[in-house]
Amino acid sequence: MNRLPVRPLVKTLALLLLTCAATLAQDFPGGAELDSTINQAIRDDKIPGAVLLVGHEGKVVYRKAYGNRTLVPGREPMTADTIFDIASLTKIIATTSAMMKLYDEGRFSPDDPVAKYLPEFQGGHSPITIRDLMTHYSGLRPDLDLDPPWSGYDTGIHRALLDKPANPRGMKFAYSDINFILLGEIVHRLSGLPENEYVQSILFTPLGMTSTGYLPDPRLRSRIAPTEQPRGGESLRGVVHDPTARSMGGVAGHAGVFSTADDLAKYCQMILDGGDGIFKPSTIRFFASPASPAGKSDVRGLGWDINSVYSGSRGNLFPVGTSFGHTGFTGTSIWLDPSSRTYVILLSNSVHPHVRPAITPLRRAVATIVARNVGYGTRTGIDVLVGDNFAELRGKKVGLITNQTGIDREGRRNVDLMKQAGIEVVALFSPEHGFAGVEDRPGIANATDPATGLRIWSLYGATTRPTPEMLRGIDTLVFDIQDVGVRFYTYESTMLYAMQEAAKARIAFYVLDRPNPLTGNHVEGPMLDPGNLSFTGAFPLPLRHGLTMGELASLENGELALHADLRVIKMTGWSRSQWFDSTGQPWVNPSPNIRNLNEAILYPALAMLEGSTNYSVGRGTDAPFEQIGAEWINGATLAKYMTERAIPGVRFRAVEFTPTSSNLSGKTLQGIAFELTDRELYSASTLGIELAQALGKLYPGKIDWEINRRLAGSGAVVASLARGNGAALAAAAGVPEFLTMRAKYLLY
Repeated sequence: MNRLPVRPLVKTLALLLLTCAATLAQDFPGGAELDSTINQAIRDDKIPGAVLLVGHEGKVVYRKAYGNRTLVPGREPMTADTIFDIASLTKIIATTSAMMKLYDEGRFSPDDPVAKYLPEFQGGHSPITIRDLMTHYSGLRPDLDLDPPWSGYDTGIHRALLDKPANPRGMKFAYSDINFILLGEIVHRLSGLPENEYVQSILFTPLGMTSTGYLPDPRLRSRIAPTEQPRGGESLRGVVHDPTARSMGGVAGHAGVFSTADDLAKYCQMILDGGDGIFKPSTIRFFASPASPAGKSDVRGLGWDINSVYSGSRGNLFPVGTSFGHTGFTGTSIWLDPSSRTYVILLSNSVHPHVRPAITPLRRAVATIVARNVGYGTRTGIDVLVGDNFAELRGKKVGLITNQTGIDREGRRNVDLMKQAGIEVVALFSPEHGFAGVEDRPGIANATDPATGLRIWSLYGATTRPTPEMLRGIDTLVFDIQDVGVRFYTYESTMLYAMQEAAKARIAFYVLDRPNPLTGNHVEGPMLDPGNLSFTGAFPLPLRHGLTMGELASLENGELALHADLRVIKMTGWSRSQWFDSTGQPWVNPSPNIRNLNEAILYPALAMLEGSTNYSVGRGTDAPFEQIGAEWINGATLAKYMTERAIPGVRFRAVEFTPTSSNLSGKTLQGIAFELTDRELYSASTLGIELAQALGKLYPGKIDWEINRRLAGSGAVVASLARGNGAALAAAAGVPEFLTMRAKYLLY
């Protein structure tokens, strides 16, 4: 906590001015919601108080203190300049930063064995690497034993060097303080300085982080937020809360740093600015990119958390994979998003005067509010119309094609919103699964909506097209249904048939656009042959087409020359790379057997063979489209075969289940369950074809290839599967031409 040097003075003064302005203005659009959320956490005794600081586009846009920093022996109001024990944020702010500097200097490689720098480690023969330590895939235990008590930095290091791993390296993610205790000693040996002195010289002093460091000056005690109050003693104040770091004398690689929100803002801004001369931009990108073993669901960078069980501070909207951060046990967290140039710093002493449950829900809520108010969060077509008070539909007689997915971002039904706005809704139309989305049978009858009294015409009963009788008195059809982005999902056919009938009747056809939940970038075959068109697939599309419903309607209107009066109400805040869970929209099951995004992602692969009645895709179980089975499958054999195929982004395990409905109801089946490990690498086409080929090889004659022709889509693929070769090549046919065609109709 040294005096500020001259070099960063100008930048520091600018940050201070911005901070002061933010303190006075508090004009962040989400400020009221942030205040309400944090104050509620204080009322619920989740935290005694907090400091929140938000940076966006190089400016501090929100900075505020809440509640109290002490509760015992008396209440002491929290102030924005409160110094916190940042606990495991030490792993990032100090140890990872030190490792980045040493990496810049070429002092180590992440894949070097730890024993190269710490020869005493595991007798000098351990295969554990620096990468394993930094990603928490080393297999080492979470912490050192403290009973019987011990003390001293050297003692702690000695114990860490000899501690026996609990698991083989690379097997599973296990968050471990021992990892960073060892990294702190690597910093010590490579730099020649104790870690506290090294990070002070290379980071805290150059950045002007004057209230940051290990072993805080006792004169700062009045500004420090206390932590736990040991039984019969005073609260820890200015003494590190972590017992292992305390035993090591207050300086360790995993905990021990104290800091303020203002100082951490300087650090976060430096990271977003590409290092500001302290680190190379390429080094920051490298350390903040996924570095954990391929195929693991807990994804860590080198030090940074990217997507793990501890990533609640990312919230629901900051992008998965490109944003990063960390948390601390005492109630501290930071999260940074380079794409929006935003960071969120939430500091609390939730362990004062006693340890409370982790504040993950609060961190998630705060980050989600911030992300939504810096431009993240998708507004669907219905959200856009609500924002415009339905100006587009005023004076029109509307027929609304929708179901349970037709809600706005607050969960309100589209038909109710329209009627409240004075829009004349004449009739409702429902697709497969009915208006409520719970029917899983053919032949759904017409009905009445009890809330509005409107007639609901079924488009999955006596007809799949609106008839002249149904369209009587309507001059505008509005389609608002959430699709899943897969060729054989019948909502797409309902939209096409309705648009064709609207064109014939010369009435306007609106599509209120919604996200493709599987992103707009992933496009893969097989293509649907024109000879295989049906209500299951009404237009020649690939298995995953990467289009929104508005884009699909535009493509079909253009390529089929329908000349429909098509008007797409575009979304805002959606990009083609976004999966549904990054949109901020509420998930509503689009159909009874697609109950989460994972099932939607696996659906196109597994449903390609669903025509076979002697085979189950998990319908009638708690995990439809997350498992398959049959009476003739040996689960262990099939799981072993599929695992050996090394299919990217997914892994397999043997299961046994008994469907209560659909194919093979009441029968106990063996099969395999599917676990997505990397949805960006995963290919539905590859998985579907690999599974089909496995079933054909292991259980010849059990799958009727021809009955699955319309689901597979391509006759060439079906023929190749029947022969046992070449299906992958056949599946790719026609996709490049489709991509060229669809490019003309992309709206985002």
